[in-house]
Amino acid sequence: MEYLGSCLCRKVKYKVTGNIDNFFLCHCGYCQKGSGSAHSANAFLGDAKLDWLSGAELIQSYKVPNSPHQRSFCTNCGSPLPYILTEWNQVVVPAGSVDTNIDKEPKGHIFISKKANWDSNLHNLDQFDSLPE
Repeated sequence: MEYLGSCLCRKVKYKVTGNIDNFFLCHCGYCQKGSGSAHSANAFLGDAKLDWLSGAELIQSYKVPNSPHQRSFCTNCGSPLPYILTEWNQVVVPAGSVDTNIDKEPKGHIFISKKANWDSNLHNLDQFDSLPE
């Protein structure tokens, strides 16, 4: 499979070639901080190739000390971007950065013991097609 993606400002564009091995919604504290939300949605691809199509000079990475957790992001808009997790030989792709269809659904929620206290029963909230008036 081939997945094309970009950041919010569209200055960084990428292509990942490979198959998604796992796809999780992660509730760990690192993912909450990195995403600014209740969780991150990450696809993990082993034996995959990551190619930067444009904007490679705008990519910054941060690795949490004493942890395998890291993140890459666009220095212009701050959007999360894919990175290579060398410890596990995986390409980690933030699902929200993918512009093409993803052929798998998330396998599950992980690190739910770290779940934000406001992240419960979200499926019961009202739903709107756009910003409500």
